[in-house]
Amino acid sequence: MDINRYQWQVLPIISLPSWLVDIVNKYCANSQGTYAAQLLWQRGIKTKEKLQGFLDSDYYQPLSPWEFGYEMKLAIKRLKFAMDNQQKVTIWGDFDADGITATSVLWEGLGQFFIPHLQLNYYIPNRSKESHGLNIPGIKKLAEEGTILIVTCDTGSTNLEEINYANSLGIDIIITDHHTLPDERPNVISIINPRYFSEEHPLFSLSGVAVAYKLVEALYLSFPETPKSPLENLLDLVAIGLIADLVELKGDCRYLAQQGLKKLQQQLTNTTRPGVAFLLKLCKRSGDRPTDISFGIGPRINAISRIQGDAHFAVELLTSKDDKLCNKLALETELANTRRKSLQKDIKKDVEKKLQALDLSTTQVIVLEDPQWQSGVLGLVAGQIAQEYGRPTILLTTAETEDMSANDIKLARGSARSVHNIDLYKLVASQQYLLHRFGGHPFAAGLSLPVENLSLFRESINQQLRQEIIDINTLSSTITADLVVTVSQLGQTLFRELKLLEPYGMGNPIPRLLIQNCWFEGLGNRNIKDAKNNKIQYIKTKFNIYDRSVEQGFPGIWWEHYQEELPQGQDKLCDAIVELDYNTYGQGRYEVRLIELRESLKVAENQPLQTTQISLIDYRNQDKVTEIDLEIEQLNTCPISWHKLQKKYQESLKNQHDLALTYGYDQEFKSSEIIKKLIGIAKYINRTQKEIRKEQLKEKLLLSDRTLNLALEFLGKIGFLITDNSETIEIKNITDQSEDYNLSKRKFLDTLKEEHFKRKYFTKIPIETLQKLLIYENLNP
Repeated sequence: MDINRYQWQVLPIISLPSWLVDIVNKYCANSQGTYAAQLLWQRGIKTKEKLQGFLDSDYYQPLSPWEFGYEMKLAIKRLKFAMDNQQKVTIWGDFDADGITATSVLWEGLGQFFIPHLQLNYYIPNRSKESHGLNIPGIKKLAEEGTILIVTCDTGSTNLEEINYANSLGIDIIITDHHTLPDERPNVISIINPRYFSEEHPLFSLSGVAVAYKLVEALYLSFPETPKSPLENLLDLVAIGLIADLVELKGDCRYLAQQGLKKLQQQLTNTTRPGVAFLLKLCKRSGDRPTDISFGIGPRINAISRIQGDAHFAVELLTSKDDKLCNKLALETELANTRRKSLQKDIKKDVEKKLQALDLSTTQVIVLEDPQWQSGVLGLVAGQIAQEYGRPTILLTTAETEDMSANDIKLARGSARSVHNIDLYKLVASQQYLLHRFGGHPFAAGLSLPVENLSLFRESINQQLRQEIIDINTLSSTITADLVVTVSQLGQTLFRELKLLEPYGMGNPIPRLLIQNCWFEGLGNRNIKDAKNNKIQYIKTKFNIYDRSVEQGFPGIWWEHYQEELPQGQDKLCDAIVELDYNTYGQGRYEVRLIELRESLKVAENQPLQTTQISLIDYRNQDKVTEIDLEIEQLNTCPISWHKLQKKYQESLKNQHDLALTYGYDQEFKSSEIIKKLIGIAKYINRTQKEIRKEQLKEKLLLSDRTLNLALEFLGKIGFLITDNSETIEIKNITDQSEDYNLSKRKFLDTLKEEHFKRKYFTKIPIETLQKLLIYENLNP
């Protein structure tokens, strides 16, 4: 194991406001929700309004498409003119999943107002022959076919030369996009791009498909009598594009993804998109989770252009109602994806061989080329290499390809990926005098350049980065664990609690869990099989993970690694960062995905977490507790707050005595029985004119000081005259009940329910986790 590959950090445990935990708890069936609450607070969800809108899309108020202002009005006005004059409109899309779904949304949405294939068509550039964005040969072809209006999606904002060319041919352009804006507004009818908003605006992070959806929404609002298909039927496509494009899922973005997932999961039971239903079946997913898109549908849609170049049939796959055709196209898509996996692995091996000939100690930016590499998967491999070798990576193919605008210049074409937060777009832009075309953002870019410029480009871009940072070898990436857990906590309860944060994306990543002092057993490799049951060279290692909290291991997988890379046995303790998932294959099971590994920082099995700490001994929920050593202190009453547990822990720590937890709690919360019992006790005291000690009443009803006071307040509201004698209570007669007694009753029961859940928590939380939390609180008071 390379323990220096990453610097590890663990997010601190934060003292949370009670209202936050209360709200989150309402969404947790079998847990307190404390882990989810910690994550939400750490991720900036710190008001009740934001929290409820984040957890439940029904609470969120999405913004109107008219938020785009005059640009949206201009677009609708021009589309109305095209409708009235039966002009031919072409959708210009893109070949990735966001672009394909955006094209599909406009195809179906505009198709409610224009006759498909007669007034309305779509054009998607060929990945292997054309670049992202508008191009002059394509525009010329559309002009010859009679196109008067082009509506772009997921592209076009910076294609100033191409826009001017289209205008010279009498073609108007409406741009819907979410990429970088030009310095000046392009000469178009309308440009609908959320980049014009501030970064805090709820629409700022919309992806291409979401912007396209907003345009269609504006059309639906403007001409409500025309559409025959509900606007909501497009939301599953919106969710696919949003999640596949890895945009930040906040504001309207998150809302649309949540609503779209609800639509997507209906496809297996109430199929309206046969192609989507077939894709879900092929990747053995149900459509209710974002990972069904990011690891299932998304890569398959992207694989079409990566392998075949031409992605036109992807729109047909997503929008056609023909079962037989969709089944055929879905199988083609599945085979393209398995071919992509195999090709990706082969190219990665080639890259690693070439890297052996490089002196990485003097290499700031990895720039490699090969005529045999297929351009469609170079971005994926570049991302892997950048992460593994800690350097920005640019991979290029010099294969002969038809370039529709290269003027017969032989080009190297490829993709770049960043690392260490290095601004890749800025870095590549510094070399634009050597390039043919380039585009992208700080983390990823696509580029092409004349082959004759390759050597100079490689030397110059390395020199540029060397000037910006003294030595890339001094940089290291940080990997962050959100929570510390034990193996015993893995499973359905924790999974469902963390699922509250879905859908994940930039700014809201999948929670990463740190498991300390763990080991692995039951290792095995497996090659993946394609749709025709043929093995492909794309490996994963299966394992069971253990720690001292369990006797039976928990299943997991490690993608793209062999079993020889994973230490096996209890004598090789590790710290592991994992992601908890539910695997729908076969019978379905909860499992972890191993993300990163290092040698345990505490190598001795029985070594305490801190030498200055005491140990907790677990006697919870036991009917009979064996005789406990006099040197061991006990906590016999189940706590309802951290304060009580911490106080007892600190007393034991001061005396250097271990602490035995001897309490138990297995009650069910039945509000009607509690009220009945409370009123019955009150009537008995009134009838017998006896006193009752407060401690006695607390014990009978499992009340704290807080809930005892609320109980007495409630009794007073329903007519009991109560005399509080400090240690005892008297009830001497009954008066009229107050009008607001129901409010008092609800406040009492809600608080009592909160205490009930806290008792459940303190009886079920693994002892190892309690120990770690108490140590942390003691070190960070």
